[in-house]
Amino acid sequence: MPLSSPHATLVKFGYPRTLVHEGRHWAVLVRPAQPTLGSLVLCSTSEETAYGALPAEAFAEQGELVARIERMLKAVSDYERVNYLMLMMVDPHVHFHIIPRYSGDRAFEGSAFFDSGWPAQPDLLTTQPASESLIEHLRRHW
Repeated sequence: MPLSSPHATLVKFGYPRTLVHEGRHWAVLVRPAQPTLGSLVLCSTSEETAYGALPAEAFAEQGELVARIERMLKAVSDYERVNYLMLMMVDPHVHFHIIPRYSGDRAFEGSAFFDSGWPAQPDLLTTQPASESLIEHLRRHW
């Protein structure tokens, strides 16, 4: 059941439309701007703006979610590496951008997704919008 009053960072990343999974402390969202196929946001559902201020239970849940996220993304994008970026400069609530990384390209519904930053840092400016069908595809693989 979606949160009754989600914070601004969740809303910016499309909550609840882009929601793949919601746990007790974290929401897994499809990143609306896809720098690579299957890019996600792992966002704390709390109002905290400091990672260290999260309760211990949030860290335990995060570990479980990361393992599940990586299995899902392997099936969807066959990544070679995964980057976890905790930037929090524009969007203050605790969250990570999860960017599957790969050489070459990946295809989804006839569209090619290139990792234009490979093998260096991800290019977060070259993106494709996350389609409703991609969101549903990731939910099915959860």
